[in-house]
Amino acid sequence: MRRLGFIRRAGQDRRGVTVTEFGLIAPTFLLLLLGVFDLGFTVYARAILDGAVQKAGRDASLESGGSALDTIDERVRENLGPLANDAEIDPVRLSYQDFAKVGLPEEFEDGNNNGIRDPGECFIDENSNGVWNADLGKEGLGGARDVVLYTVSMRYRRKFPLYGVIGLSDYTTIKSATVLRNQPFDAQNAPTNETICT
Repeated sequence: MRRLGFIRRAGQDRRGVTVTEFGLIAPTFLLLLLGVFDLGFTVYARAILDGAVQKAGRDASLESGGSALDTIDERVRENLGPLANDAEIDPVRLSYQDFAKVGLPEEFEDGNNNGIRDPGECFIDENSNGVWNADLGKEGLGGARDVVLYTVSMRYRRKFPLYGVIGLSDYTTIKSATVLRNQPFDAQNAPTNETICT
């Protein structure tokens, strides 16, 4: 009889249930919380990077911008402040004749109508580098009145150890881009548009 009474009392005892439930829920809650913190940090870093890239793009579009590109790129890092301490910052500038050509491939004669530029098909070498490119932008700032696509990639180590725990990379990359026309400090260079068949 005593044994049955003990079993009955033990079955009705609720002490320690809260600790057990917390032990089951805590890991999931902590992972969720770290994920929210990581997402918040990424959104914050992207907003700061966007502002820094916009400012750098405007500075580079001035007549004096061409002689100060390294300084302008360094200001992007400075504007990021502590966010850029261990980050890899990679700026890229591509120039185009006008806004309508940004990101487009060089035109080619599609002899077999497959939508792909095959060897031997003629193309218009708009960036004057002698080869067909999927993006016809010229590297660099370009000249007066040219349109410049300025892209900055920032690769950094995540601040919260969430991804290493679940087997993903601890590093992530965010990008920001702006497209601006250089100031009209001179006449725009005429495109070469040489046709090449290779």
